Amino acid sequence: MNSLNIPNVDSVRLQSIARRLKEFAQGKKLVLGVSGGVDSSVTLAISVEAVGKDSVLALIMPDSRVTPVEDIEDAKNLVTNFGVQFKEHKIDAIVDQFSKELGAKDERSIGNIRARCRMTLLYYYANVLNGIVVGTGDRSEILLGYFTKYGDGGVDVLPIGSLYKTQVRAAAILLGLPERIAKKPSSPRLWAGQTAESELGLSYEIADKILYGLTELGLSKEQLISLGFLEKDVQRVKELIEKSFHKRQMPVVL
Repeated sequence: MNSLNIPNVDSVRLQSIARRLKEFAQGKKLVLGVSGGVDSSVTLAISVEAVGKDSVLALIMPDSRVTPVEDIEDAKNLVTNFGVQFKEHKIDAIVDQFSKELGAKDERSIGNIRARCRMTLLYYYANVLNGIVVGTGDRSEILLGYFTKYGDGGVDVLPIGSLYKTQVRAAAILLGLPERIAKKPSSPRLWAGQTAESELGLSYEIADKILYGLTELGLSKEQLISLGFLEKDVQRVKELIEKSFHKRQMPVVL
């Protein structure tokens, strides 16, 4: 058993994030996608705390072929409970038109089309309302590159971008969100049956600790192994960080 622990998230830190989001917004409307997952749920709660329910627009953007009904229900219950304005846009037809035009067959490519369609809808409303697009990515996803470039990675601000996935789950409980959402397996729902941890090859509980050790404590691979982490897990995390470096940078100017 490894002996590395990530600091607990508390209400003071969440309030600080909300204050900084309010300062960033400068009175503009916040537009975000709400999927029924833990990241978007926590981001919604922080957004309402930051600017109030009347200054938040939530978009629910399911694709009926890959989005579970319970996710849509969770998303609708959340926006209703928070009292924010919301719009539901099924993206099936948009994705189909792109796929037909391109002759797209590959599951992963079509999945990324879904992510980029959602980004386009978010920015449409942000443009119309002179608002800003609030991203729902957490620190784990950002460091591991577990997001679509110019899809869910195309945003103006990332309120929970400093929180690891396990911290986001703890924050959900702290904010009084339903336990089923806090513990729901993470998935971008880009294709049927997709789950984050199966793609990553290890649990967030392990990945987060390795990420924390590598990026914030500056520990080496050897030091992490000496703390009880498996070499294959440390190597996997290092490879994902390195492989996704381009996603965290502005385009290269030649």
